[in-house]
Amino acid sequence: MATTATPRHREGRQAAATGLTLFAGVMLFIAGILDVFRGIMAIAEDDVYVTTPNYVFKFDLTSWGWIQLLFGAAAVIVSFGLFTARTWARVVGVGIAALLVIANFLSIPYYPVWSLTLIALYAFTIWALCVVKRDPYGD
Repeated sequence: MATTATPRHREGRQAAATGLTLFAGVMLFIAGILDVFRGIMAIAEDDVYVTTPNYVFKFDLTSWGWIQLLFGAAAVIVSFGLFTARTWARVVGVGIAALLVIANFLSIPYYPVWSLTLIALYAFTIWALCVVKRDPYGD
């Protein structure tokens, strides 16, 4: 038995989907900008970061800086796609946010508070992008 949604119900679902996509776009933009700044800090001056001896995932901070800078720039670019509600941006946004969660996890010993803050921002972004369902009755 096929059910049809009333126009008001469809408008409510569309508004919720638009709101969550916009939320994810803003979160991805903010977190991406923070990662770009973090990358610049690591590339320009390694003294900003605390080094932890005997850390399993020890990397050169300049390399981490470039990784953070490139992923952050990609996050900012994808956020513009989310502002225009592109499907590709939702898919790529989840992927970029997941990669940045991993990158921030691996860099916790170097900058713990910032890493944990960005992990939370990217987790909210992934949540917002995954809970939005396409409206089967929409355009």
